[in-house]
Amino acid sequence: MLADGRLHVPIQLRWGDLDAFNHVNNTAMLKLLEEARVRAFWKPAPGESAPETAILDSGLSSGVLTLISRQEIEYLAPVPYQRHPLDIQMWFGKLGGSSVEICYEVRTDPAAEQQALYARATTVMVLVDAASGSPVRLTPPMRASWTPLVGEPLQHRHR
Repeated sequence: MLADGRLHVPIQLRWGDLDAFNHVNNTAMLKLLEEARVRAFWKPAPGESAPETAILDSGLSSGVLTLISRQEIEYLAPVPYQRHPLDIQMWFGKLGGSSVEICYEVRTDPAAEQQALYARATTVMVLVDAASGSPVRLTPPMRASWTPLVGEPLQHRHR
């Protein structure tokens, strides 16, 4: 799943992701990005396979929460319903002290005849202590696992 300095996560569309205009709704896009992020970075359940980057253990039981402090999506083309999965490419634009900037490109399945870039997005995620709400620093294993995925941050167009 790791290629070109990016993690490629295939995410299958559901019919319910479409809106009345017959393309993926903007709120559904946020859910697709969330699904890719969880598959890429959260520890899997016993017996499940996951990429080496899936080391994050968060939730009330772990004492660490992940909060989204910012998200930005730049839509480049409508995403029609398709039976093959989307190729959600992910990398880090920045690893901070207690935050990470996750960059995404949402593309057609690499096996598709015509390649399309549908959207580019950025999510800033912050680790915080579940009890106090104070920021928690990234651990050395997180840095070791995620540093190979650090690349150029996205520059969104603002009109």
